Amino acid sequence: YFSPPLFYSKMNYQETINWMFNQLPMYQLQGASAYKKDLTNAYLLANHLGNPEKNLKCIHVAGTNGKGSTSHMLASIFQEAGYTVGLYTSPHLKDYRERIKINGEEISEDFVCEFINKNKAFFEANDMSFFEMTVGLAFDYFAKEKVDIAIIEVGMGGRLDATNIITPLVSVITNIGLDHTQFLGNTLEAIAFEKAGIIKSGIPVVIGEYTNETRPVFESKAKENNSEIYFASDLIHERFPSDLIGDYQVHNKKTVLQTVAIINTQKDFKIYETDIKSGLLNVVKNTKLKGRWQQLGEFPKIICDTAHNKNGLEIVMKQIQKEKYDTLHIVLGVVNDKDLNEVLPLFPTNAIYYFCKPNIPRGFDAKILQEKAAGFNLKGEVFNSVSDSYTAALQNASKSDFIYIGGSTFVVAEIL
Repeated sequence: YFSPPLFYSKMNYQETINWMFNQLPMYQLQGASAYKKDLTNAYLLANHLGNPEKNLKCIHVAGTNGKGSTSHMLASIFQEAGYTVGLYTSPHLKDYRERIKINGEEISEDFVCEFINKNKAFFEANDMSFFEMTVGLAFDYFAKEKVDIAIIEVGMGGRLDATNIITPLVSVITNIGLDHTQFLGNTLEAIAFEKAGIIKSGIPVVIGEYTNETRPVFESKAKENNSEIYFASDLIHERFPSDLIGDYQVHNKKTVLQTVAIINTQKDFKIYETDIKSGLLNVVKNTKLKGRWQQLGEFPKIICDTAHNKNGLEIVMKQIQKEKYDTLHIVLGVVNDKDLNEVLPLFPTNAIYYFCKPNIPRGFDAKILQEKAAGFNLKGEVFNSVSDSYTAALQNASKSDFIYIGGSTFVVAEIL
């Protein structure tokens, strides 16, 4: 006559994560089918949760490249200034909980499980996407933990992104490049329009980098919203070192400094120069950021980087050229929505390639990648997995060589 207690029916952490990944669309794994065309569900979920986002002071960060690094730099600076900082970013590299942190500590497994178990029926009834649930979880967690500031990174685009229900203290757009063109448009102006969708009425906006095509789009949207607009690349003389050492971080630091300058004109926070200095020098320690020109070994020097589109890869390839080595080894894998005719010409021909397929449904076939790469005079072998590629590179490389791992966030994730 034993009646099991109710908690037996609850999912544990791994079951919860599997359910989130498998039951509902997840862009990270599936691509196009997971993209929602409006914010109806985001507002519906926020309302169901009691609108936790309305109790948060936020900075909203969009952009094609650099939004992750910029968000982590900002979080680190606020932490150094003594504030409790919520940080929401995507995608994760190893564990789902990397997406939601307070002062560098990941959300607990228990909180994730409780949130999903409690709201599961609502999610199913309203066909909530993976991303919408995760955004709701972040807002709920940050509000319950009473963070002083929440740094919220846009998932994709801006205008229709589930994070775009917040009213931040500052909106930030790092830069515009051609990525996710099947959703956001295939011109810089069209993509800028989507990113500019985070500009809110009367809220200042910081633009990290602009082009002749994108600047008028930003200016028009800011004027329409009566928002002060700041072009960080024109206004800031970047002078602080950082532990994030990729060349592309120079632009991100300018964006961060301009954002902090605006925050300092508002009454809620006070950030001192010492906070900025120590914040920028301790980004990895404070926030546990991974995969940004991250060094994994010294002899040979091994670098992994999550750059995966034309803008990001251009800068990373230029940085590789500055390195001193005898032979360059590149472990390369991509996802299937990449325009290979755009990214493959960026890679050096004087390297040995180890082609692989990231272990996700969106992973691009390594044999076809090898064939496409050969058309750009990039030569190498195909391997069954990312780890096999990496092992082969390690076996072939001498101490004076250089190994680069990249092409996709998911390739880096499998190595880490």
